[in-house]
Amino acid sequence: MRFLIAAPASGSGKTTVTLGLLRAFAQDGQTISGAKSGPDYIDPRFHEAACGRPCFNLDAWAMSPQHIRALAQSGPLIVEGAMGLFDGAPPDGKGACADLAVILNLPVVLVVDAGRMAQSIAPIVQGFAQFKPDVQIAGVILNNVGSLRHEQMLRGAMSKIGIPVFGVVMRNAALKMPSRHLGLVQAQERPDLDAFLDAAADVVRQSVDLDALKQLGKPRAATPTQHNTPPPAQRIAIAQDAAFAFSYPHLLRDWRSAGAEITFFSPLADEAVPACDLVYLPGGYPELHAGRLASNTTFMQSLRNISEHTDVYGECGGYMTLGETLVDADGVSHAMAGLLSLGTSFAARKLHLGYRDVSATGGRFQGAWKAHEFHYATTLHADGTPLFTASDATGTRLADMGLRQGRVSGSFAHLIAPA
Repeated sequence: MRFLIAAPASGSGKTTVTLGLLRAFAQDGQTISGAKSGPDYIDPRFHEAACGRPCFNLDAWAMSPQHIRALAQSGPLIVEGAMGLFDGAPPDGKGACADLAVILNLPVVLVVDAGRMAQSIAPIVQGFAQFKPDVQIAGVILNNVGSLRHEQMLRGAMSKIGIPVFGVVMRNAALKMPSRHLGLVQAQERPDLDAFLDAAADVVRQSVDLDALKQLGKPRAATPTQHNTPPPAQRIAIAQDAAFAFSYPHLLRDWRSAGAEITFFSPLADEAVPACDLVYLPGGYPELHAGRLASNTTFMQSLRNISEHTDVYGECGGYMTLGETLVDADGVSHAMAGLLSLGTSFAARKLHLGYRDVSATGGRFQGAWKAHEFHYATTLHADGTPLFTASDATGTRLADMGLRQGRVSGSFAHLIAPA
């Protein structure tokens, strides 16, 4: 069982269907893993909670086919797509989840929000099936269906094009997932998570032909292609809590495989930075916890102390925390670590989104990297030596990104893989 869950557009219900499938198969004793297409930190943690196994990001824009095949485990796998099936980076859609389907030879199960259509479902699905011959649409799951009569019309239309209907999921407000500015509310912040996952599994059992899905896909060799990204240091201390949750598991796996020692600490719990060779502050939601972080003197002072003799690196939210001030959504300014001449604001929001090619000549992450940027914070001031030169997915040169100051560096870019 290996297949990809995709959709014609965002908001069609891919995540809920994927979680319901993962949970249902896991409840049945099936060993199953999830994976997520593209640069998403939040959905994979839901996958892990649903099936109890690690979930990696598979990024067809940033990763080589060899890297993707190494991360796609050899056993049963459900990959959740992003956006629409053929939606990728400009100018030509590179990195779409359809590219993953080709690289991994995965059949596609198309989740279609049928809430506002009837017979028109057939030409839409037929168009997707015929658009790219090397992408196989194995069948569809019709979502957000309003009634039995509605289902009968949809099934009648689908019967004319010969593409199987694997399931029909009725409209269900209880399966709506809460979200905020960077996506879904994080899995670790939901006390009702297990109940939600069980409910999604129940709906999927009642609505989807699980036995038919088990027959999809082709077996892979037990030993996948090997790929390792060299670690930036031997001992790496990583901030990890609700404010700093956006670190990529595939990078941590590669670093551990190469012999690096990784320890975690919680700035929100006011824990001191442990002894290490590199401090890594990943992205997350420091803007939601700025007052608490500012008052956590043990964390802040230990970060300042260790920066005198140890490299410190911050991405996005971590970068904001390394600055002098962070203005929250209410316009209140909070003192941050003061290790970079940087001021940021979440009160004046502007979306920054897209893949980035970045390159650094100094620091722990030297060389060229594939990266992405996704945040609403604005820069009030950034003074000093930039960390990265940058361009977007079309190759258009952008302004330099980030700052370097002594042993401290960071930027709004999330690094995915060496270029």
